[in-house]
Amino acid sequence: MPRYKLVVEYDGTPYVGWQFQAVGRSVQQAIEEAILKFTGEEIRIQAAGRTDAGVHATHQVVHVDLARDWRPDTVRDAINAHLKPEPVAILAATEVGPDFNARMSAVKRHYLYRIVNRRPHAALERDRVWQIPQRLDAEAMHEAAQALVGKHDFTTFRASECQAASPVKTVDRLDVERIGDEIRLFASARSFLHHQVRSITGSLVQVGGGKWSAADLRAALEAKDRSRCGPMAPASGLYLIGVDYPAK
Repeated sequence: MPRYKLVVEYDGTPYVGWQFQAVGRSVQQAIEEAILKFTGEEIRIQAAGRTDAGVHATHQVVHVDLARDWRPDTVRDAINAHLKPEPVAILAATEVGPDFNARMSAVKRHYLYRIVNRRPHAALERDRVWQIPQRLDAEAMHEAAQALVGKHDFTTFRASECQAASPVKTVDRLDVERIGDEIRLFASARSFLHHQVRSITGSLVQVGGGKWSAADLRAALEAKDRSRCGPMAPASGLYLIGVDYPAK
C-alpha cells in the first residue's frame, strides 16, 4: 500500500479547524471527501499540525495511504479536481516510505503571524491578518521576544484546554520585523503548545504598544501563570508556513 506525502495550502476562514469535528466542516474533512471521490476509499489522513478554526496554511504536510500505486502528479491533480471550490489545494504529492509519518517524523514547524499596523482597515485581506490601528514598535517587540527563545516552561502562554504532556517547549526562533504597514512574527520549534504562538503574539503587542516592557514579558513567562498572559491574538493572522523533516 503506497504512502504519499501531500503539501497542502488552505484558507482556514470557513473551517472549524484542521481536525474532523462532529459539528462543522474541517479542512481534513474536505480533503478526505475529495480522496473518496477520487479513489472510492474512505481514508483518514494525518497532518503535521492541527491548526485551529480560522488559522491558515501555506505549507501543511499530510500523509495518506492509498490502495493503488498512482503517479504522484495524478494524486495531486485528482484530489484538487474534487476539492473545487473549497479554499484548499494540494501543492505537491510525493511517494514516501512506510516509515514516514507527517506528524511524528517532523523535526520542526514554522509559523508566521501577520499584523497590518495602520488606521485604515485591511480591505483586501480581511480574515487573513490582525489589523491594529495604533502604531507598534516592531523593534521593541523583537528585542523582548528573545527572552522567549530557548527551552522554557510556557505555562503562561498555554491554552487551558491544551493536552500536551508538558508545558516545557524549546522555541528555536522568534523574530519580529516590520515591512511597510505589516508586522510579521516568525516562530519555529519542534512543536508548540495549544495557542502558544497566538498567546505570545498578543503579549508582544502589549510590548509594541508601550503597555508592557521587555521585563514585563519576561516576568509573565517566569510566573508560569496563564492569567499573566496578554490578550490572545485572533486566529486570522496565523499561518503554518513550513514543516521540516530529516534530510533522508
